[in-house]
Amino acid sequence: MNEDAARDIVRVAALGDLHVKETSAGAYRDLFAEISKAADALVLAGDLTDLGRPKEAELLAADLKACSIPVIAVLGNHDHECGSVDEVKRILREAGVTILEGQTCEVGGVGFVGVKGYGGGFGRRMLGSFGESATKHFVAEAMNEAMLLENGLRQVRSKRAMVVLHYAPIAETVEGEPEEIFPFLGCSRLAETIDRFKVTTVVHGHAHRGKYEGRTPAGIPVFNVAYAIEKPTGKPYALFEI
Repeated sequence: MNEDAARDIVRVAALGDLHVKETSAGAYRDLFAEISKAADALVLAGDLTDLGRPKEAELLAADLKACSIPVIAVLGNHDHECGSVDEVKRILREAGVTILEGQTCEVGGVGFVGVKGYGGGFGRRMLGSFGESATKHFVAEAMNEAMLLENGLRQVRSKRAMVVLHYAPIAETVEGEPEEIFPFLGCSRLAETIDRFKVTTVVHGHAHRGKYEGRTPAGIPVFNVAYAIEKPTGKPYALFEI
């Protein structure tokens, strides 16, 4: 997707963790209509559905008909729960959603790169690839997501770039969650990758009790846009001018 010429400012609305259920018909229709008036693009940071059921994706697709701006999304862990992830992606793509899994797209001169990300922990407490094969598989998944992100960032040609994740790249924006589950909320490997590129803004979800704002070690701003997080807009979505 390459939406029109570059603009001086692109307004991006971002939120995550909609958790659309089979009983959620029409729950987000008015919100998407409101966002369409406030922003030039909508970013969804994973957990679009509650259990990854196609019916849930269909309800979200129906609500997104009220959205008249480009919609860019990554999937979350909940979207994988039922093993119907390919069907969920098909339904949303047919509804016009650009789902990023290491790819890039551009709106108004802003490049968007997205991956789901994965767990593994942060900083010196980050899990290493050692010991049982199950541990090595866990770390390999995190490394693969970081590699997908790097490949996507290498494709960006615009001077402004937003990274879209579900899992957090830093510990700062998951603070408020129980420390025992930090390793399952994100991984520093994502931040290490981001810091090698010129990235304007990073958004993620997943940590419903986390903190809104933080920075990577190199100083790139990171925002937790999970639905439940309090945002400066006073709305469920954050709004960025990029």
